[in-house]
Amino acid sequence: MTLSSPLGWRAHLRVSTLVLLLGVASAAQTPITPPDNRFTPAEDVKLGREAARQVEQELPILRDQKVDAFVDRIGRRLVAAIPPAFRHPEFEYSFTVVNASDINAFALPGGPMFINRGMIAAARTEGEVAGVMAHELSHVVLRHGTAQASKASKYQLGQIAGQVIGAIVGGTAGAVIAQGSQFGLGAAFLRFSREYERQADLLGAQIMARAGLDPMQMASMFETIQKQGGSRGPEWLSSHPNPGNRREAIEKEARMLQVRNRDRESGDLATVQARLEQLPPALSTEQIARRARSEGAGGEVGTSGTPSANVEPPSREFRTHEVGSLFRVSVPENWQPARTGSSVRFAPEGASASSGRGQVFTHGIEFGVAANDSANLEEATQALVSAFAQSNPGLRMAGRAQRVTFGGRPGLRVTLRNASNTAGGDEAVVLTTALLDGHDLFYSVGVTPVSELGAYREVLARVNDSVRLR
Repeated sequence: MTLSSPLGWRAHLRVSTLVLLLGVASAAQTPITPPDNRFTPAEDVKLGREAARQVEQELPILRDQKVDAFVDRIGRRLVAAIPPAFRHPEFEYSFTVVNASDINAFALPGGPMFINRGMIAAARTEGEVAGVMAHELSHVVLRHGTAQASKASKYQLGQIAGQVIGAIVGGTAGAVIAQGSQFGLGAAFLRFSREYERQADLLGAQIMARAGLDPMQMASMFETIQKQGGSRGPEWLSSHPNPGNRREAIEKEARMLQVRNRDRESGDLATVQARLEQLPPALSTEQIARRARSEGAGGEVGTSGTPSANVEPPSREFRTHEVGSLFRVSVPENWQPARTGSSVRFAPEGASASSGRGQVFTHGIEFGVAANDSANLEEATQALVSAFAQSNPGLRMAGRAQRVTFGGRPGLRVTLRNASNTAGGDEAVVLTTALLDGHDLFYSVGVTPVSELGAYREVLARVNDSVRLR
């Protein structure tokens, strides 16, 4: 090897130093490893297409050219900034505005993203809108939706699509979209884990920096969401729990990042917000759901007006059923099994019926599994009750939780009340829970009119006592 001239050597040194510094800058950002996933990227795309079609059938799409162009421009800029290690050429990215007033946004496997009109109206800067979109985009490229479904597959009771849709959309919107009973797995499986949220925060910050946007705008938007969510809490947080010290973690990541080709605000947000103010006011997702129910689409827990309020009493003879590889249970002989989206139900003839949004029932019991990241049974049960309450505003506690044995494991039993359109009054909802290995929450929901609870209480207890988990 021969040495070059001093000038050439100095130039080589500068280039080498630059490469070294770039390497240090790249290594400084937090490394992120996508979670294990038994689905292929192509399956993400297929699932996302199916879910997106359902979203567009169930939720009102704004379809305003100016607003759509604004959101699409931000989305394309962020997609172009995805780090090479996380790019999936087969993914089909799209950015759609939902005409709903809730502060919410969600993205589906394979690329479709939906941003509520309320989210855009709440933002103070264009960077805040980009921050939420970068976070949602990170969930897509890290394939969190199907990774979560992969994790739950051991206890899967029904179709995986309902689980994934409920998981990603969350809250009232998840309940509107998810197939099956509101007490099915699709409605309950609606929170990303805190680790997934942490990953999406960090990768979202990295994508923003690569796109020339200030990552701190993401943290700023999350605070805006928290402040403007109202007394019940913002819709977005129902499916995106705070992983802990969210702002501090994003600030720490932002300090390690170099914003490339930093761009100034375009001023388009103010124009778009002014445009939104000119349009008729948007309904909340809950109002959208109620309107659909009033038009005969069904969707209340256990009620839709279609099932009969007068059903045959429970048989004294019981029959044992094997439910996949998860559990077995004994139920009255005249209660028939039925898959309801992502759960399994046993109900007498006339108590369960199909509607435009799945299955509803007035008498019987349903079993499901809810994703959960808490090892505390009380906390997990309360989170499940809160999830049910989001799509059932009339749901309320009717007594203290009782400690029981459920499936051979320590369990809790909670009695609730819910407004019923069919039973002519309130219905009783008996919720029983137990933690599975890996912290997922196994549960049963017994439903009966309050006027018949005396006759059904013993039957439901006997059914729950017969459960044997594998």
